[in-house]
Amino acid sequence: MIDVLVVGAGIGGLTTALGLHAAGVGVRVVDAVDALRPVGVGINLLPHAVGVLTELGLGAELAATAVPTAGILHFDRHGNHIWGEPFGLARGHHWPQYSLHRGALQMILLDAVRDRLGENAVQTGTAFVRYAEPEGSGALRVTLRDVARAREFTVPVRTLVGADGLYSAVRNCLHPGEGPPLWNGVRMWRGVTEWEPVLGGRTMVIAGNNATTKLVVYPISREAETRGRVLLNWVAEVRFPVHHHGAPGPVDWNRSGRLSDVLPHLSGWRIGDLDVPALLAATGSTGRILEYPMVDRDPLPWWGRGGVTLLGDAAHPMYPVGSSGGSEAILDARALARCVALAGVDRPGGLRAYEAERWGPANAVALANRAMPVDEVLRAVAERAPEGFARVEDVLTGEELAGLGEGYRRMRGSW
Repeated sequence: MIDVLVVGAGIGGLTTALGLHAAGVGVRVVDAVDALRPVGVGINLLPHAVGVLTELGLGAELAATAVPTAGILHFDRHGNHIWGEPFGLARGHHWPQYSLHRGALQMILLDAVRDRLGENAVQTGTAFVRYAEPEGSGALRVTLRDVARAREFTVPVRTLVGADGLYSAVRNCLHPGEGPPLWNGVRMWRGVTEWEPVLGGRTMVIAGNNATTKLVVYPISREAETRGRVLLNWVAEVRFPVHHHGAPGPVDWNRSGRLSDVLPHLSGWRIGDLDVPALLAATGSTGRILEYPMVDRDPLPWWGRGGVTLLGDAAHPMYPVGSSGGSEAILDARALARCVALAGVDRPGGLRAYEAERWGPANAVALANRAMPVDEVLRAVAERAPEGFARVEDVLTGEELAGLGEGYRRMRGSW
């Protein structure tokens, strides 16, 4: 019998495996992809998530790979400075805030799982199909599918954790008929480009607002930094009319986008010493641009029952606007491992304790990211000073400026 079966070898699933193993609980991970590759673009890890990974023994790997983001700066679309604040250690936190390539983070986690749990701890090419809980058996019967051979087989499992993302098959078993993800009208184009150091080298820069067009740029590679360069991750958010609730087209993090679709929205933008159109054009000529609709789902009334629960995006998918998605999954993983270990033989009780601890805070962060309180202030700047400004104090009140910091605290949770 498999003690804990984790479905999904993403950030949440792999961190869960490491946490359960550290707590002395047996665990195996399955994923439908044929091989786990370092795909995607940049991701931010908030200090509390960095602390969890450091406690799991990954501090050195993160420090060697990621950029400790020093702070955030907000500008209007004309490059006029609105507001900023320090991040991580500079803000007095015990751990840094890190920016790194999502694929690099996943490989750090995957290598650690295979090193500590064994090469076969993560089984790729294996999709979750369904589960049953025969009365009085004390075990779940989980049906999996060998993707390459198109063959189903069943395994006995004591505990099932769905960490299989936005289109979670485990979530669908628990909450069937939920429908497609909910789209807010924003399309995102994302890319990664090696560039010359700009904007202070370790700063996250946000320009514009999500009522029309918004740009987010930050460095994600310590290796590039050691060579006197920066690997810049950029995200362009453009709002379109919403004619229906579901996202138009496929919702796939790795869907290719076109430079010609995004570049006109940022024509002429220059933020400090960053030529924005040149950055995007360089990505289009040397790398790959990805396109993704900004979607989430409504909060669930509960995450699990019996020996089954959900984690990360499978439990609480959220907009990628507050640097919180990956960090919340890591917090889930820590809480799950601790609650399962403390519950001992009462595994369902441990899962309900995990849900009681994480359901409220995670959903609060998801709803705050949906509300986007920071962008309310940024939209006010654009409405009051559409052609720019000389002093932000002439545009925003002190209370409104303070509201930017409070908005980020809501979007990142209390920690």
